[in-house]
Amino acid sequence: MARPKKADTSTGSFFEEDYLVRTLGRIAHDPEVALTELVANAWDAGASLVDITVPSVRETALVVQDDGHGMSAAQFRDRWMRLGYDRIKHQGVQVEFPTERADWRRKAYGRNGVGRHGLLCFDDHYKVETWREGKGSGFEIGTQSSETPFKIMKETTFLRPSHGTRLSVVVERHLPDEGRIREILSARFLHDPQFVVRINGQSVSLADQSGLIERTSLNIPGCPAAEAFVVDSSRAAKSTIYQGVAFWVNGRLVGSPSWVVGSEAVIDGRARFAKRYSIVIKTDDGWTSEIEPDWARFKAGSKTDALFDAVRQYAQQVFGKLSSDLVEESSEEALIRNREEFKGLSQLGRIEVASFARDLVKANPTVHPDTLSAAVQALINLEKSRGGAGLLEKLTKLDDSDIEGLDRLLSQWTVRDALSVLDEIDHRLAVVTAIEKLCGDPATDELHTLHPLVTQARWLFGPEFDSSEYASNVSLRTATAKIFGKRVATTAFANARQRPDIVSLADATCSVVGTESFDSANSNLMRIQDVLIIELKKGKSAIGREEMNQADGYIQDFLGSGALDGTPTFRAFVVGYEIAPKTAREKEIKEDSVLRGKVMATTYGQLTRTAHQRLFRLKERIPARYEDVSGADLSARVMQTATQAPLS
Repeated sequence: MARPKKADTSTGSFFEEDYLVRTLGRIAHDPEVALTELVANAWDAGASLVDITVPSVRETALVVQDDGHGMSAAQFRDRWMRLGYDRIKHQGVQVEFPTERADWRRKAYGRNGVGRHGLLCFDDHYKVETWREGKGSGFEIGTQSSETPFKIMKETTFLRPSHGTRLSVVVERHLPDEGRIREILSARFLHDPQFVVRINGQSVSLADQSGLIERTSLNIPGCPAAEAFVVDSSRAAKSTIYQGVAFWVNGRLVGSPSWVVGSEAVIDGRARFAKRYSIVIKTDDGWTSEIEPDWARFKAGSKTDALFDAVRQYAQQVFGKLSSDLVEESSEEALIRNREEFKGLSQLGRIEVASFARDLVKANPTVHPDTLSAAVQALINLEKSRGGAGLLEKLTKLDDSDIEGLDRLLSQWTVRDALSVLDEIDHRLAVVTAIEKLCGDPATDELHTLHPLVTQARWLFGPEFDSSEYASNVSLRTATAKIFGKRVATTAFANARQRPDIVSLADATCSVVGTESFDSANSNLMRIQDVLIIELKKGKSAIGREEMNQADGYIQDFLGSGALDGTPTFRAFVVGYEIAPKTAREKEIKEDSVLRGKVMATTYGQLTRTAHQRLFRLKERIPARYEDVSGADLSARVMQTATQAPLS
C-alpha cells in the first residue's frame, strides 16, 4: 500500500501591500524623481522623443509615451516584472536602438532596476502598453500583499505599427508641477539633442534653459560658425549622466561630452566647476564633413584643431569670469577640512589663512579641492611656527651655491608655492623614516603609533589612494564591526570618532576605508566605489598562508554580507616584517569570473623602498635631516601635521 502523502506545511514569505512603495525611497514620494527615472527608462530604450502628459488636477491620467524599441510580452515579463533587474548585466552598458537608429550611440542610465516603478509615486495601479515589430501587449500592474509586491492584473494584445512604450496612471497622490518637471527634465537630458522631452506638447530649447548663463558666437577663422552655450546645472537638475563640453553638429551629438577637448583637458573633471557648469558647442551642417562616419569623434585636421583651440580658450575665459561665484564656498570648504588646525591659530593667523584661500581660488578657479586643502594646510603649519627668525638665521649662513639655487627657485616659484611643496615633501619623507625606525622595534605601540601612521599615509599603497576624500562611511563602519566581530580579540574600535577605524586583532591591527560616489545612474544614491583594507602584523612577524587566508576571509565576508552599497573593488594589504617562504605574495578573489578583490603581502621595507622611489630618492640627498630624530618623535610630528585632513 502506498503511504499517504504528508501535507505541505511550509509557507513562503509574504509582503505588506505597501512593501514596494516603502522600499523605493524618493522615487515613490517625489514626482520630480519619479518622472526623471521614467524618462531615463525611455533614454535606455533608444527613444528620440518622450511625450509626457501632466494633469493639472488629481484623479486624471498622467501619461509617459516614447518611441523607443519597445518590448515583446516575454521581454516585459523578464525585465519589468523582475525585482532588482540588473540592466547592465543583461543588456550591457550601451543602449539598444530601433533599426532606423542603429548607428546612434548612447550610454545607458539604468542599473538597479528601480526606475520603472516611478508610476507608483502616483497610484498603486498603472498600465503599460508596449509594442515592437507591429505587435503589442498591454498590462495592468497592481501592488499586492501576500506572495508578491506587484503583479500583472490583466493582459491584452494588439497590433500597432512601429515601436514604443506608453505608461499611464491615474494621479491619486503627489500631483506634479508641470513647469518644474519641464525645467528639470530639459536640464537633466540637456547634452543630447537627439533626445527630446515634451511636457504637455511643449519642450525646452537650449536657448530657453533656466540655467543658461551665457550664449556667444565663436570666431574660428576660415571655418564654419559655431555657437557656445554655458549652463549652470545647479539652477536646474543637479545631476546628469554626462559632464563637460558637448558638441552638437546639425542637431546631433558628436561622441560623448567630456572636459577633455581633443587631447587636452580643459578642466579637472573632479573640480567644483566641472560638476556645476556645462558647455554646449552648437554648429550647423558645415561641420558634418569633419566628423567620423560613426559620429564618435571629429576627424583629425586643421579645422578640428582650430575648433578645439577656440573652445578651450573660450572655456578658460568663462571659468575666469565665473570664478567669483565659487570663491567663498571653495575657500570655506578648504578651511573646514582643516578646521582643527585652523582653530588653533591666532585671530590674525586665521585672517591671513582665510584671505590666502580666497585669493588662491580667485587666481585658479578650477583648483581641485585636495590641492587647495593641501595649500591651506601648508600655510597653517607655517603660521603655527614660532616665526621666521630661524629661517632668517639660516639665510644669513647660506653659501654662494645655495644662494644661487634659492634665487633660481624663487624666480620660478612663489614663496607660498615653494612652502606648499616643501611641506608635503618633508611630511612624506618623515612618514617613511618613522616607519623604518619603528617597524623593527618590538617596543613600538603598534595600535596607537604604527598603524595610525601607516593608515593616514595611504599613498604608500599606491597613488590611487592618495586622497583626503578616501574615507569610510557609516555603512562601511557598521559592516566592518559585523565582519570583524567574528574574529577580533578586542571588539572595540580605536579612533571611534575618526576615520578610518582601527580594530585590534589577536596579533595585528586592521583598518578599513572606502570611497563613496554618487551613482552615475541615480544621483540620489551613494555607492561605495573602492575599499582598502590594511592589516599590519606586529613587529618581527612573518606573513604566512594563514595571514593571507585571513585577509582573503575578510573580503569574502564583505562580499557575502549584503551590507555594502554597490559592487566595490577590494584591495587588502597584509604588511609584516618579512614574508614566510613558500607564501604566495598575491591572491585574487573572483565572483563569476569577475575580479572583485586582491590580497597582497608586503613588508615594511618594500613599502618604504617603493616610497623612496616615488619621492625621487630625495632622502638620499638630504641624509642628515632625520638621522638624530627618533621614530616616536617623527611619528608624533607627522600625526600632528597630517596632510590628509581629519574626516570626522
